[in-house]
Amino acid sequence: MSQAESVFPQLERLLPLVGKPIQYVGGELGAVTKDWQDAVVRWVLMYPDAYEVGLPNQGVQILYEVLNERADVLAERTYAVWPDLERLMREHGVPQFTVDAHRPVRAFDVFGISFSTELGYTNMLTAIDLAGIPLLAADRTDDDPVIVAGGHAAFNPEPIADFVDAAVLGDGEEAVLEITDIVRAWKAEGSPGGRDELLLRLARTESVYVPRFYDVDYLPDGRIQRVVPNRSDVPFRVHKRTTMDLDAWPYPKKPLVPLAETVHERYAVEIFRGCTRGCRFCQAGMITRPVRERSITTVGQMVQQGLEFSGFREVGLLSLSSADHSEIGDMCSGLAEQYKGTNVSLSLPSTRVDAFNIDLAQELSRNGRRTGLTFAPEGGSERIRKVINKMVSEEDLIRTVVTAYTNGWRQVKLYFMCGLPTETDEDVLEIAGMAHKVIQAGREATGSKDIRCTVSIGGFVPKAHTPFQWASMATPETIDNRLRMLKQAINADRSLGRAIGLRYHDGEPSLIEGLLSRGDRRVGAVIRRVWEDGGRFDGWSEHFSFRRWVDAAEATLPAFGVDLDWYTIRERDETEVLPWDHLDSGLDKEWLWQDWQDSLTEFEQDDCRWTPCFDCGVCPSMDTEIQIGPTGKKLLPLTPVNTGVRVMTESARNA
Repeated sequence: MSQAESVFPQLERLLPLVGKPIQYVGGELGAVTKDWQDAVVRWVLMYPDAYEVGLPNQGVQILYEVLNERADVLAERTYAVWPDLERLMREHGVPQFTVDAHRPVRAFDVFGISFSTELGYTNMLTAIDLAGIPLLAADRTDDDPVIVAGGHAAFNPEPIADFVDAAVLGDGEEAVLEITDIVRAWKAEGSPGGRDELLLRLARTESVYVPRFYDVDYLPDGRIQRVVPNRSDVPFRVHKRTTMDLDAWPYPKKPLVPLAETVHERYAVEIFRGCTRGCRFCQAGMITRPVRERSITTVGQMVQQGLEFSGFREVGLLSLSSADHSEIGDMCSGLAEQYKGTNVSLSLPSTRVDAFNIDLAQELSRNGRRTGLTFAPEGGSERIRKVINKMVSEEDLIRTVVTAYTNGWRQVKLYFMCGLPTETDEDVLEIAGMAHKVIQAGREATGSKDIRCTVSIGGFVPKAHTPFQWASMATPETIDNRLRMLKQAINADRSLGRAIGLRYHDGEPSLIEGLLSRGDRRVGAVIRRVWEDGGRFDGWSEHFSFRRWVDAAEATLPAFGVDLDWYTIRERDETEVLPWDHLDSGLDKEWLWQDWQDSLTEFEQDDCRWTPCFDCGVCPSMDTEIQIGPTGKKLLPLTPVNTGVRVMTESARNA
């Protein structure tokens, strides 16, 4: 009990000395605190970034609710602390704490960390160290929580294999409950065999990866020879979890309402999971197959309950490509009608160019509030879009953007990538021509010069379990040179250029993300060296140091006979054993290789939702199938809400 006492009395004295102290206080609407002694299994959940980024994370919010709905389970949250508070916590002996009851993280049974990006790894090490938990999993005792990684980056957890005890691939709703049941049973039996036995029980599920039970052998040239179990009772391959019936998991029911400003302040509903568009760079689209739609009736009920509880004024209909939902038209019109005359707006944060139309535009702007619109052609030229299987023509894009402009939007955002496989300078320069045509078409269609677009450029990063997992990366110098030429091309026509904003990330962070996304266990030494040298918040440009990562790689990797370029700009061949080959995403490796070869010939692959199966391997290997509508049902209820009852006012929420 003494280990779980609140550290808030010690923390409170430090808060006046740091920036944004409100982010460490807790007590948000939707937060849950339970009595410690009433819980049998205790989880702490972390999104390894600052509160303003971590609190809106959908995955953590869902698992937080799922766990806390169990009477004998307790779940609390922790986030990365900023360097100013970290320094004070070390000086005053305050450990990593939860924001719910300010209990020490080390007191919990399971420490779950959700990674959507690999650049959060150094923040993970900070949290582990501040908690008083040994950095290396091999050094932990029965008194330390089991550290479990999840999220998209967990599909290649090898770079952090030394630091985490386990990793879960895929959907977490059912996985966390299964882990809870295993921990509960183990504790009820008196914790036989200690930590090792608990990890063994998790590994035997075949859906929890425990790195300590696997050995990696290397060839003289640095490539992996094999990854094999070092025990006879653990599986050779670990499989991902797939939650098939999303209607059975209508979370979050009680969304967290932040106390401090966050990156997203809306009620978000995931309307479907998975994607079969087949964009070859997109890890999320590949690893979340098959497509599973949430029914229109469940979405309506979730929106109603979520808004009543939270008082949010925006509803985000989330997925990898929200306009692809088979009932998106009825869904948007029903919600627009239901909240007609209120201050509630709808947004589709992820909208494909070829799925946006005038009907959607009108429904999304029905109440007069227009949320931002982002379209992602990804590649500047038609040729490169064929390579990446982004089947969007320039005509499609211009028609779509004009639809938005003529329905009241005055600014749209266009997202592209730089450094794609086979990319040339000319492919990137065509982004400027496309942006110019967008502005011209918008001005002609509206008769107004008050038309703008923002061109946002991200660096391409090859990801595990995608057709591009074998691809080489462009050097930072190549990317930066192309971005300079692009900026000049955009501004070459001043009349059009002044209406175009250009935002981009240089090539250096992308190269490091590439090291982490396709790295093996040897990269763990680089991560630790960077962290020891002060690396924190590497996903933030103002905190990221490319020199620090390069220095760490040069100091650690030569001992293994490899270097930074070996992991990043080197192209892999078909026979190479990849660090994640023993982790099964459901995708057939031979199919991925063939799609990689198809990309080099600019062959486009259709969407298998509407065409015959292309044998990617997911449905037969996981005994699943694509789940799409339409259900034939309408959104209920369709009567407009009473704004005084169903949607909390800002003053009521603040009260």
